[in-house]
Amino acid sequence: MSDDRKPPLPDLEADVDLVNAGAPPTAPSSGEDHSVKSAADLEALFDVPVHVSAVLGRTRMDVGDLLKIAPGTMLELDRKVGEAIDIFVNNRLVARGEVVLVEDRLGVTMTEIIKADRN
Repeated sequence: MSDDRKPPLPDLEADVDLVNAGAPPTAPSSGEDHSVKSAADLEALFDVPVHVSAVLGRTRMDVGDLLKIAPGTMLELDRKVGEAIDIFVNNRLVARGEVVLVEDRLGVTMTEIIKADRN
């Protein structure tokens, strides 16, 4: 199918902004009648795997120092205790959060969603 025959995609970011402001979402302006989109419309994507990383901090070191790492070795990271951690999805920063303890496991609470600039 050529690019000129594809239906236009809805501007989901604009729809979210309007919904948050109390206005109903809008359909694409193509002259076609499109119903309001919901999370159920994305059901085909629910099984798509993504890589999620919660980054506590980073450091740089020489290969020689890396080879000396053993259990109990302390690494100094570029973050302070209590500072927000970065949450990446497929290597793209999407949020910041805090480390939490849930029963005997570590988790992450998202405290800030990062809005991506789409140029």
